[in-house]
Amino acid sequence: MHWLALLALCGAYLQGGLVKALDFPGALAEMRHFGLVPEAPFAVAVIVLELGAALLVLSGRGRWLGALVLAGFTVAASFVANRFWQAPPEQALMLANAFFEHMGLAGAFVLVACRDLAAVAPVPA
Repeated sequence: MHWLALLALCGAYLQGGLVKALDFPGALAEMRHFGLVPEAPFAVAVIVLELGAALLVLSGRGRWLGALVLAGFTVAASFVANRFWQAPPEQALMLANAFFEHMGLAGAFVLVACRDLAAVAPVPA
């Protein structure tokens, strides 16, 4: 059950990374849409980050690191993609919901990292 919960947590990153890798022109268009230039290095970095960090979380090797990377990426991406404070009123609510949902997702990754680090921390004498 624990691994399935981690898979659900990482699912969007696995799907996003695979879709971008299989449709690189689409990944470039997404980078352009969000003003990230040059597009190609950003697209490659996002693909490697999404897939690599998700695999760290799922494999258990460096789980804490993968979880913190995905938490940081999620927060940063939310500030790029979900700027509800700058959106027209008809889009602001949808973007605000997405922004705060992503903050919750980032918080879940921080909890995964804390749990993983606590499991390997030395017990004080």
